[in-house]
Amino acid sequence: MPDDVEVGKTPAAKTTHKPFRKRKRLESDIQRLTHELEHREGQLAQAHKALSLLKESNQSIAELQSENVRLQRKLHLIEKRQKALDEAKDDFVSMASHQLRTPLTSAKGYLSLVLEGDAGPINDGQRKLLAQAFSSSQRMVYLIADLLNVSRLRTGKFSIENSPVNLADVVEEELDQLKPEIAARSLKVSYQKPKQFPQLMLDDTKIRQLIMNFADNALYYTAPGGKITVKLAETTHSVELRIMDEGIGVPKDEQHHLFTKFYRATNARKARPDGTGLGLYMAKKVIIAQGGSIIFNSEVGKGSTFGFIFSKSQLAVSPV
Repeated sequence: MPDDVEVGKTPAAKTTHKPFRKRKRLESDIQRLTHELEHREGQLAQAHKALSLLKESNQSIAELQSENVRLQRKLHLIEKRQKALDEAKDDFVSMASHQLRTPLTSAKGYLSLVLEGDAGPINDGQRKLLAQAFSSSQRMVYLIADLLNVSRLRTGKFSIENSPVNLADVVEEELDQLKPEIAARSLKVSYQKPKQFPQLMLDDTKIRQLIMNFADNALYYTAPGGKITVKLAETTHSVELRIMDEGIGVPKDEQHHLFTKFYRATNARKARPDGTGLGLYMAKKVIIAQGGSIIFNSEVGKGSTFGFIFSKSQLAVSPV
């Protein structure tokens, strides 16, 4: 009988372990699924957050695009108004210049007649005063011409009228007009006129203006007692003019602006408040329009060199 009892107990024990193992596996599966669900919920939360940020970003982009459109329209309106103001300013300058040119030219002509003795003899003191008045009127005529040429550049009416010109004579004549100012400022101006110099096809009036502008600047920005050297030279293929002074110079960080319209260097505005900033602008335009290139170098406190180079073959006078 004991054997029967033992045989009966063994199957019962095996049966009680099977539900326990199933429960363990089920608990493990539930735990695994719970962790996976939590992980998926975390991913979903991140996705919702990213979507929210994307919506905010898209809204910000839309707002920026709208603001950009508004600013572009505003800028266009400002540019349109600025253009209208520039045109009105140029029209006024052109009209005023035309009105001023006639009486100034007349005054200059009468001064010339008096200086030449056509109105009777004058003494040395009178001649000196009249010469200064004539020189000042000539500079005013050149200034008015610059203003007119700026207006013509805008309207496309700027033109070069070439004729045979002897630069050696032109430089001498323009420097002669500055003799009263040279003497008044105790400056030493050196110019060795070439004995022979080729004639070139240049715009006589405009080339005189730019030479006067270069020389006038050298006078005003060189301290009394300083030296100015004017060199006109002929090479195999070109002619070159250099006007070198011992003036205030141009700051290096401002030199690239120097030939733009109305621009004046900071130290130049302090030394000469009445300048217009048109002389160098027009000088460069005239030189380039005639196929030349401008010469410029400067150092603050040591002086500046202004001038030009023209090709002889390009501007040669055609044989008759």
